[in-house]
Amino acid sequence: MANGQANDQLSGHANGQANGQANGQWYPREWPDRIRALTAGTLTPVTPKRAATVMLLKDTRSGPHGGTDAEAGTGPGPAVHMLRRRTSMAFAGGAYAYPGGGVDPRDDDRDIGWAGPTRAWWADRLGVDEAGAQAIVCAAVRETYEEAGVLLAGPTGDSVVGDTTGEDWERDRAALVDRELSFAEFLDRRGLVLRSDLLGAWARWITPEFESRRYDTWFFVAALPEGQRTRNASTEADRTVWITPAQAAAGYDRGELLMMPPTIATLRGLAACGTAAEALASAPGRDMTPVLAEARLVGGEIVLSWPGHDEFTRHVPTSTAQASTTPSDPTGGAPA
Repeated sequence: MANGQANDQLSGHANGQANGQANGQWYPREWPDRIRALTAGTLTPVTPKRAATVMLLKDTRSGPHGGTDAEAGTGPGPAVHMLRRRTSMAFAGGAYAYPGGGVDPRDDDRDIGWAGPTRAWWADRLGVDEAGAQAIVCAAVRETYEEAGVLLAGPTGDSVVGDTTGEDWERDRAALVDRELSFAEFLDRRGLVLRSDLLGAWARWITPEFESRRYDTWFFVAALPEGQRTRNASTEADRTVWITPAQAAAGYDRGELLMMPPTIATLRGLAACGTAAEALASAPGRDMTPVLAEARLVGGEIVLSWPGHDEFTRHVPTSTAQASTTPSDPTGGAPA
C-alpha cells in the first residue's frame, strides 16, 4: 500500500487540527476549565482505575521492489495494530489507540492458568503487589482477546493457540465481554494457560488529575502469534489498521490522526525497533515510572506538562477572560 493510500484510509478530521493545532493531540475543550479548577482547589481528582493495553506487533514483509505488504503496514520496522475509537465515545472519541481496557475484579483469581515469569517477578516489574500484577497482566491478555480476537495463551507453557475464529470461540469471547465468564473460567474451560512470557512491559501512564475519567494504565508489547489474525471485535471502535509506528507518528504530526499523549509517545518509542522481536527484547529495559501530567502556575499562566515529554506542554490562561482575549497558539505552547 502506498503511503498516500494508507493516509487516505486513516485520515480523520482530528480535533487538534480543527482547533488550529499543528498536530493531532487529543485536547478536549473542557480541559482548560477543569485545569483552572484543579489549580484553584475547587476540583477533587477522582481515583484512577487500573487498566492495561497491548501494542500488538508483526513484522512487515518487503515486496519485490522494496515495498511492503499492505496487510502488514507500510515502511520499515514492525507494524502495530491500532483501532480508532468511535467519534460518539465520551472519552477520546475519534482517537487512535491500542486494544485494552480496565481490570476486572476477577482478574486476580489465583486459580488462573499461568505460564512465564512468576507473579512476584511481574509485581517487581510493574510496581504493584502480586495480586495486582496478576490482575494487570490478565487484563492485558483478556482485553486483547475481547477487542482484537487475539489470545496470548496455549495448552502448555511453551505453546500458543492457533486460529481463534469460529462460533464456539465467539460465544466465549462475548461471554467475557458481558462479564458472564471470568478469564480464569474461560482458560480452564479451554484447558489453556496464560502466556505471560509473550508480553513485555513498555510504559505506565496515569490520566491527568483534572480528567473526569481516570486510568492508571500499563502498556505492553506482544508479537501477533502465528496462525492468529486480528479483527475489530470492539464495540468501541469503528476502524482498525496495521500501521508502522513511524507512519502513524507522521500522520499525527501532520494533524491527520488524533491520539492521546501516551499513544503517540509509545509509538515514537516503538519506531526505534526494527522488528517485533527487537521490541520485545528491549522491553525489560524500559522505564516503568508512571507518567502523570502536571498543571502549575508559572508567570501568571497555567503550564500543563507531562514529565519527560516536552512535546505535549501547553500554556493555559488563568481565567476564561484571558482565554477570550489571548491569541491562540497553533502549537499549543509546545517548544519548537
